[in-house]
Amino acid sequence: MRVRLLTVLAALCLLLAGPPAAAADSAPEAAAKQWLALIDRGNYGEGWERAATYLQGIVMKDDLIKALKAVRTPLGAVISRRLRSAQTATSLPGMPDGSYVVIQYDTVFAKKKKAVETITPMRESGGAWRVAGYYIR
Repeated sequence: MRVRLLTVLAALCLLLAGPPAAAADSAPEAAAKQWLALIDRGNYGEGWERAATYLQGIVMKDDLIKALKAVRTPLGAVISRRLRSAQTATSLPGMPDGSYVVIQYDTVFAKKKKAVETITPMRESGGAWRVAGYYIR
């Protein structure tokens, strides 16, 4: 009986403690996936609108639209995207200190079979994660 009570108490403590840290760490990846979904659909302007304030401050909306059209259109549709890595950082070259996650995906496009997308969400002052950088190689 005592072992059963301890098991129930341990389970209750785990429930009250909330989600595991890994689930909490999924917010940057969720932000990246939501942003990439916009870009995959060609909604480049909305991508700028939902980007981090930092990115909006260094790239004008029309310039981001032109750049994304130039880079993404020749690649065609996304066939698949698989998480390669996700690394936290507090300092990145050319960016202010803050909370970042550098996420890389192995991506297959219709016209490019092997690509690596690097997308960098940052935590903004209100706590939301928004994309501050994007690169394809």
